[in-house]
Amino acid sequence: MGFLNKLLLIGSALSAVYISQLFLKNPPIPQIKDQWWGDGTPKVQDESIKPFKIEVSDEVLSDLHDRLSRATRIVPGLEGVGFQYGFNAEYLKTVREYWMNTYNWREQEAFLNTFSHFKTNIGGLGIHFIHSKPSTEAMKTKKVLPLLLLHGWPGSFIEFTKMIPLLTKGSDEYDFVFEVVVPSLPGYGFSDAARKPGLGAGEMGLIFDRLMKRLGYDRYYIQGGDWGSLIGSNMATLYPHRVKGLHLNMVAVSTIGSNIGLMLSSLWPSLMMPADKVHLTYPLSSRFMFQIEETGYLHLQATKPDTIGMALSDSPIGLAAYILEKFSTWTKSSGKQLQDGGLLEKFTMDELLNNVMIYWTTNSITTSMRMYSETISARQFAYNFDNIACVVPTGASVFPEELFVQPGALAKFKYTNLISYKIMDRGGHFAAYEEPQLLTDEVLEFVQKVEKL
Repeated sequence: MGFLNKLLLIGSALSAVYISQLFLKNPPIPQIKDQWWGDGTPKVQDESIKPFKIEVSDEVLSDLHDRLSRATRIVPGLEGVGFQYGFNAEYLKTVREYWMNTYNWREQEAFLNTFSHFKTNIGGLGIHFIHSKPSTEAMKTKKVLPLLLLHGWPGSFIEFTKMIPLLTKGSDEYDFVFEVVVPSLPGYGFSDAARKPGLGAGEMGLIFDRLMKRLGYDRYYIQGGDWGSLIGSNMATLYPHRVKGLHLNMVAVSTIGSNIGLMLSSLWPSLMMPADKVHLTYPLSSRFMFQIEETGYLHLQATKPDTIGMALSDSPIGLAAYILEKFSTWTKSSGKQLQDGGLLEKFTMDELLNNVMIYWTTNSITTSMRMYSETISARQFAYNFDNIACVVPTGASVFPEELFVQPGALAKFKYTNLISYKIMDRGGHFAAYEEPQLLTDEVLEFVQKVEKL
């Protein structure tokens, strides 16, 4: 096919897709109602906000040490293999040794308690969150904007601990500073898990809007990655009058138009993104194979989360291997060629184990994984969020090692008010934890654009 013919074909096809999207009726916004997710029947609940302190009992820590000391049945890995088959057996022994003999939870716990933690009851669940405010001086001289930060799996609120002081301090370049709210998703860490089926990303959006209302915010910004990006997107779709701006570091768009456009654009990828970035998305065949290799966990957790959860809840070394393998591959895909997975290139061992400890000390790995089965479900698909346009001003900072890099032109099929889109020079899936300054700068720049609208 000649150059001009190929150009004409792609241009005509993309134009047809775009025009068809304009005339397709936008699905109605779903009506998600308050529900009771706690034990038994609905009860009158205390809606006050109470201070919370992380206090893991000595018994839990002693039990952990005992289990680590007995974790000697690590199956030897294959010769000359890094992380290609999963977590490397020899390096797992290194992690175990450090965790058992060097890592000091009490020191880490004291650090985490330097943040202001709270809990409040919503829908029968105790929701944990950090609420950090700027200094008194900053509040006198700058506009204070509320910002909701949403994590995903297998992360936790800990991912944002490096960003919080940067966001609440602000920058001399901007006339605003943030008041930050960082919740633990229901079923993660110190937030209660649902006792009834059905709590997916749509319902979590309602819970977190209720949280922001309870804190007194009429309008607020959202930043999220992984599940946080989906929950945040749902919130912006459900409550466009309350969400002032949405910033994402993972963009997952699956509208009719974007899917057709993605296939057509594979004929000429450079029409979609800069030539030096094309390899991040194309050829689609290689990206598809990468997805197959890296999403086996997703199918398992979307169908039988409790089965694998039983094993991970009983073995700390198994839990560490399961979680940290994701921190290796999702931070830098080439890490799977290395015996240590490249884990310490972006994180310290303490930082990695802090996140694992949130899951272990709260016994929440099973309940966190249930989010996959509750969100990848007929109930959630019926909401049809994918095909409802998000009209809220949206910004995307896409990191090159993300699981999938969505071209900005295709992201607009969902985010019709996409006012900023940037592919970063470095970084991966856990952007807030690995590149906190980069992501903070992106959030500041995006919010300034929205404030000037």
